Amino acid sequence: MARPATNGFEEVSPYRWWILVGLITAAILEVLDTTIVNVSLPQMAGNLGATTEEIGWVSTGYILSNVVVLPMTAWLSSRFGRRRYLSGSILLFTAASFFCGISNSLQALVVWRILQGAGGAALLATAQATIREVFPKSQQGLVQAIYVLGIIVAPTLGPTLGGWITDNYSWHWAFLINIPIGIASFLLVSTFLQDSAYAMKTTKIDWLGVALLTVGLGSLQYVLEEGNAKLWLEDPTIAKLSFLAAVSLPLFVWWQLTPRNPMPVVNLRVLRNKDLTAALVLFLVLGFGLYGGVFLFPMFAQGVLRLTPTTTGLALLPGGIATGVSAILTGRLANPAKILVDPRILIFTGLAMFTGAMVMMGGLPSNSDVNATFVPLLLRGFGLGLLFVPINLAAFASLEGSEIAQGSGLMNLCRQLGGSFGIAVLGSYVTHQMAMARGNLVGHVATGSPGLAERLQGLTQNFVAHGYPLQTAQQAAMAVVDRQLQVQASTVAFNASFIMIAGAALLASPLVFILRKPKGFAGTSAAAAEAH
Repeated sequence: MARPATNGFEEVSPYRWWILVGLITAAILEVLDTTIVNVSLPQMAGNLGATTEEIGWVSTGYILSNVVVLPMTAWLSSRFGRRRYLSGSILLFTAASFFCGISNSLQALVVWRILQGAGGAALLATAQATIREVFPKSQQGLVQAIYVLGIIVAPTLGPTLGGWITDNYSWHWAFLINIPIGIASFLLVSTFLQDSAYAMKTTKIDWLGVALLTVGLGSLQYVLEEGNAKLWLEDPTIAKLSFLAAVSLPLFVWWQLTPRNPMPVVNLRVLRNKDLTAALVLFLVLGFGLYGGVFLFPMFAQGVLRLTPTTTGLALLPGGIATGVSAILTGRLANPAKILVDPRILIFTGLAMFTGAMVMMGGLPSNSDVNATFVPLLLRGFGLGLLFVPINLAAFASLEGSEIAQGSGLMNLCRQLGGSFGIAVLGSYVTHQMAMARGNLVGHVATGSPGLAERLQGLTQNFVAHGYPLQTAQQAAMAVVDRQLQVQASTVAFNASFIMIAGAALLASPLVFILRKPKGFAGTSAAAAEAH
């Protein structure tokens, strides 16, 4: 097979479209698996005889290993060769999916989920870096849009697909469905992909760096995953792991940057690139908003608006389609070969749309129906498509050679960590706000509101008219009022959480000024001149 041509910007592969199909399907499988099993956890717990806390390790184990391996993907790709590492990761992910699907004990399932998460890291970071390298500059906008489309839409559709599989088949098929797709992806990548022309020689292994990274990121991710359920530092395990993360991660950063470490496992010196650094912070915020929003909306829709799981999934579908439309559109407008619109304008527009959508969600009353969520979810979806593609393009445009793989690993890590922070922070915030709102409402009710007395009397009379004894009718009336108080408290809490997401996006907007104007772009006239 012929070696790809290189020209300083890319190593153009004649088989790039086959490679793209293999990499995109693998990346979608990886992102999908972070959310698709969540709906199936109750059924898994019942089948395997596990408690709610124990079955949570099916998700936690996957994300822990995934987050630890993500920043090491550039080093692993250089160490083993890009084709071998990517093919091996797809094979590991697929094999682990098979063994997850046939597992008959919790211990076996968790072990295979950990291995599946480790294999899945390359399916994101190394895949994206490979797409950046094997496609010419003229096609970067399109292919990055296709890649982004997969990683944004997949977590939105994951719960819906997982619920459908669980309802119609069994939880085993949430894993077994990966096997034919994974095999097809493996055959395409192993057949057509070549090793990178920019791979660095790695003669030694930075064992200390690997150990500090594993302990630090593993501890941090566990704290974020389990902290809210365990009341944070009140739990001894969370307190110890928080301390480990606080010590290990600064030591890791120091060790990676010190001259005494000739071969760091993660090249943090790429952070001197201000475009990349700004993009990483933006990805943290976007991960916070993307995964945080996907975490909040089903609880709000089913707990407050009383939507069914199916209706909840369908409510998210138009936003996913809007993301696809805007991602493809943005890929054309911000294509590095012919930039029609300054990517920074697209990012600002996306942030404004996303912020506006969250503000609208933050104003929905408890008596809203599914139609009231249509516009904000559509706006949110379209805004996300305007954000991820130009941020990716802006970050990659300033990276060269081996920096591409390193930057891709860090960007995917920040997106994943942002999501973990989002779920942890928003989960705690909702709980706290709900308790405060309920306390305020109960206090108001306890003062003896005339409206409350009238409401209780009307409910009591209604229950009596339906044959309830007086005492039972009074208790039933109080229960109805209590449920209404809980719904109102939940509405206040979720509204405040959506506003928090909007505030995070607003605070991140000044980072766009750090991104440099694309080379060769000076407005519409320049773009038109280039077109001719």
